Amino acid sequence: MFRLDNKTAVITGGGSGIGKAIALLFSRRGADVYIIDMNEEGGKAVAHEIIEAGGIGVFKKCNVAIQAEVKNVVHSIERDAGAIHILVNNAGIAHVGNLEKTSEDDFNRITEVNVKGVYNCLHEIVPVMKKTGGVIVNMASVASAVGIPDRFAYSMSKGAVIGMTLSVAKDYIKEGIRCNSISPGRVHTPFVDGFIAKNYPGQEKEMFEKLSKTQPIGRMAEPDEIANLALYLCSDEAAFVTGCDYPIDGGFIKLNT
Repeated sequence: MFRLDNKTAVITGGGSGIGKAIALLFSRRGADVYIIDMNEEGGKAVAHEIIEAGGIGVFKKCNVAIQAEVKNVVHSIERDAGAIHILVNNAGIAHVGNLEKTSEDDFNRITEVNVKGVYNCLHEIVPVMKKTGGVIVNMASVASAVGIPDRFAYSMSKGAVIGMTLSVAKDYIKEGIRCNSISPGRVHTPFVDGFIAKNYPGQEKEMFEKLSKTQPIGRMAEPDEIANLALYLCSDEAAFVTGCDYPIDGGFIKLNT
């Protein structure tokens, strides 16, 4: 079950965190994995790890916010692989601040990556998928469903991701393309560790425990747990699933509201 043999998967933001976990798991399950990331060191390291384990892993440096770059990368992947069967739109950035503390530059920066970046990858890869069918997973967030303090721009962007997910699922169902989204709660990634170290120096352990306890289950998710859900949604076992958002949040949405 949950095999991805003979599938080509494109994973944005695959050089670290959740994207890295997805890339490694998809490779172990038989997919040829193409990692799109701005982080050249991280992206190459993940691709190398896949190759060392006997899989096919390719890194492509690309800024998903620039459509011309995405177009060129997608063209090269289709040329080399022959098809694209899976897209995981995982690349994203964060911003801390309420409406008044969100400058125009902050708003535009979030929109460029979290909204336009997803649009760009969908815009270039969906026409390729129409030839063979395919599966798309977009990374949203619990912030798209509930109010989270000081996450104005981030919440806005993830709400847009769910809107795009539903639209693509509806418009391309007859072309054999499924599209779903995942809404994680807090996940323990290098980003979280860096955020705590930067904003709470000397209080890292205390703040980590405080953030962990905001999930009713009492801890943050691990990247592998998000990857497992992405694997299911991209596998043939989920062939009847499209147009859905899947919270994976330790009870955050339902048990905190």
